[in-house]
Amino acid sequence: MFSTCTTTKFLALVVTALTTMLFLASSPAMAQSGLLKKKTKLAPITLSAGKPLAAAPYELEAGKYYTIDIVADGSQELGIVGPEFFRNLWIEEVVINDIEVRPLGLDSLEFDSEGKATIKFIPIRPGTFEVKIPNSRGDTQKATFVVKG
Repeated sequence: MFSTCTTTKFLALVVTALTTMLFLASSPAMAQSGLLKKKTKLAPITLSAGKPLAAAPYELEAGKYYTIDIVADGSQELGIVGPEFFRNLWIEEVVINDIEVRPLGLDSLEFDSEGKATIKFIPIRPGTFEVKIPNSRGDTQKATFVVKG
């Protein structure tokens, strides 16, 4: 029915297609293998009355794993808000007083007293984002995150 040449070409095409599919299916898993073990610890954001949140802008890369501490010294009831930043992250977990929370999303954090929250995340979209103390206007009352693609 089919010539040997046509059958051979068809089988070669099928083998090539299957090999390509297997390669593509395994590549992301292989590329991300160990991703959560290769984290970069960022300088903490400090919540303290009259002090800057961060010393300098944070330079991040989309697709890399980071961890950052948000530390409040208890000098004043303070929080941070950053919906644009948080919505462009995959958040693995937020650790508060040794309790691990795995949220679907995050908008803000508020500290009524001294404490620490650790956020473990992967930026998923490039851009420049801010996290700031609510209702504040000063440059020292915000932390800037520059996420490169």
